[in-house]
Amino acid sequence: MSLHPSGVLSRTTHGVPALLRSCHPEPAFAVTVFVTALAAASGRGAVGSAAVAAAVLAGQLSVGWCNDAADARRDASCGRRDKPVATGDLPPRAAAVAAGAALGLCVPLSLLSGIAAGAVHLAGVTAGWAYNLRWKHTVLSPLPYAVGFASLPAFVTLGLPAPSWPAWWAMTAGALLGVGAHVVNVLPDIENDLATGVRGLPQRLGGPVCRWLAPAVLLTAVGVVVLGPPGAVDLPDLAVAAVAGGVAVAGTAVPGERSRWPFRAAIAVAGLAVTELVRRGSAMA
Repeated sequence: MSLHPSGVLSRTTHGVPALLRSCHPEPAFAVTVFVTALAAASGRGAVGSAAVAAAVLAGQLSVGWCNDAADARRDASCGRRDKPVATGDLPPRAAAVAAGAALGLCVPLSLLSGIAAGAVHLAGVTAGWAYNLRWKHTVLSPLPYAVGFASLPAFVTLGLPAPSWPAWWAMTAGALLGVGAHVVNVLPDIENDLATGVRGLPQRLGGPVCRWLAPAVLLTAVGVVVLGPPGAVDLPDLAVAAVAGGVAVAGTAVPGERSRWPFRAAIAVAGLAVTELVRRGSAMA
């Protein structure tokens, strides 16, 4: 099958699975589930939570495909076997077209939650695109991640029947989770990044520093969620913090410079932080 008139995808059997692998499915799915759960806990209701899920998924897909399209030549030169564009299973233009289509869909889906909420979410998605296209090459590379993740609690609360900005601790934790995810995502690729001219902050700091900086940032995010909200810290809070600490350190300490376990550990720690956010969803607004 072809996408006329350009013939971007040559065969359905190869094109569709490759397109799905190219969207960075693990983080896209994880972020969508986390934010949807947060929306439900905050009182967005079934319809509102479904709108949040659709918008977040579209935004995450657009950023993932944009990343692979923008990095096509660099990934190919590094021999990335986990990237369909780099292996030739997916033409770069197919990823670019998919990214644009997902971004176009993200706009009306985000605005279903209202003008303010939609604008905040689209600002976060724009930060993701900015990272892919320019900011990943600068010392300020963590900033788009911080903006993107901090925008998610605001997207939820600004779409409530009584819109409001989220509590400081919710946005701060989101920003820290974004920075931690950025550092840990870069870890397996630092050498290839430096060889191909990508010099974001983690690349400049180097692998040994980042392997321990990542869990420190992520655990700080968990600490903010546990200690930030009003009220006493209870036993479940302490249990979540302890588990998060163990997961972060264990995942980051796995041997191998190209290991993907630090990234998976980051997703798990983010999940624990969101679990805390969900428990305190009514206090977030």
